[in-house]
Amino acid sequence: MEISKKTLRSILLGAVGCIVLYWLLHETERIRMVLRGIIQMINPFIAGGCLAFILNVPMRAIERQLKRIPGMRGHRVVAILLTILLVVMIFVVVFNMLIPQLKETVLTIGQQLPGFVNRTDRLIRKALEDNPQMLQWVLENTQLDSYDWTGIAKRAADLLGQGLTTVLNGAVTAVGGVISAVWSIFLAVVFALYSLAGKENLARQGRRLAYSVLPEKWADEVVRVLRLSNTTFSNFISGQCLEVVILGALFAVGMSIFNMPYIPLVSVLVAITAFIPVVGAWIGCILGAFFILVNDPMQAVWFIALFLVLQEIENNLIYPRVVGTSIGLPSMWVLVAVTLGGEIMGVLGMMLMVPLASVIYALLKAFSSRRVECLGIAPEKLQAQPPLLKSKLKEKREAKKSAKKLCATKKDAQQKEGTQ
Repeated sequence: MEISKKTLRSILLGAVGCIVLYWLLHETERIRMVLRGIIQMINPFIAGGCLAFILNVPMRAIERQLKRIPGMRGHRVVAILLTILLVVMIFVVVFNMLIPQLKETVLTIGQQLPGFVNRTDRLIRKALEDNPQMLQWVLENTQLDSYDWTGIAKRAADLLGQGLTTVLNGAVTAVGGVISAVWSIFLAVVFALYSLAGKENLARQGRRLAYSVLPEKWADEVVRVLRLSNTTFSNFISGQCLEVVILGALFAVGMSIFNMPYIPLVSVLVAITAFIPVVGAWIGCILGAFFILVNDPMQAVWFIALFLVLQEIENNLIYPRVVGTSIGLPSMWVLVAVTLGGEIMGVLGMMLMVPLASVIYALLKAFSSRRVECLGIAPEKLQAQPPLLKSKLKEKREAKKSAKKLCATKKDAQQKEGTQ
């Protein structure tokens, strides 16, 4: 029996696949090290691609406006320079608002913290004096007299010595890490600028590769999904930035109405942390409440109440309408996407899952529309309030019951005729 070349090639490929699978299953640690090294090498380029994608959103709008100027050349270069200038200006404004206020806040807290500690100590002492049973319970359960304070001090000194050695070794490692991080950031920025300058060429090369490897029908679908993803993620970034500005302004206005301290610092902190969808502002709330607590505990309580009100407004009105509408995702699915993303990938999952869910939602909507049209489903069945629908199984069951009743009636009639 002759074996064709195609069959022989399939057998060889299957054998090679089995060998590779066996090697993958038994050399997992080595494979993990290789993959870790590859990821470490391409990390700057992945970061550069993400940076280029984010910067492309304002750059595209700037370039669109520049093209309207008659006789102007070099739109792309000017748009890239203006985008970089815009980003630098935003960082400078934020840091100028944040750093001086943060420095002043830390100094104020440093001055007020001893008084706060003394007040807290007096409150605890007064509570213990007013409640002798509580004091007795503390003395009985802590057993302070039984501790070996000399041994504890010696162990603390040993730990301190070991800690200094660890700190020195960590400092040397940190210097190397900082140099590596600076180099990676430099590569990422350069790669992002190259990507922005030649984004059309990159897109054309990607399409050529897709059409050369995949069947045309599949390549068309890949290109369509990628374009939909690009539009959705761009709208998500724009909507997220708008939502952050609105939330920061709401906190600034609300804190001004209640005459709270640290308005610029807290409002900027809440706005920055709000880049994490739905739950990110809680970090700003905790920091803001701590700053205000040292100054005035009662105002900290009012700040938390203000935060809860604004957070409710943000979660139910601002975020779903601003971000959800911009990416075409209903409010309910925005909440589901944020929850699932946080469970799967933490903070990064929260930020990525919303636009990803929007892409999936759009694809499923288009697929279901095509399928309904192909199956010829009546349009009235897809309305918000469809007409009363009858079950076909129930109709068959009722038809059988009617047939049985009819047969029974005929039999009774025949029996009556026979008896007569």
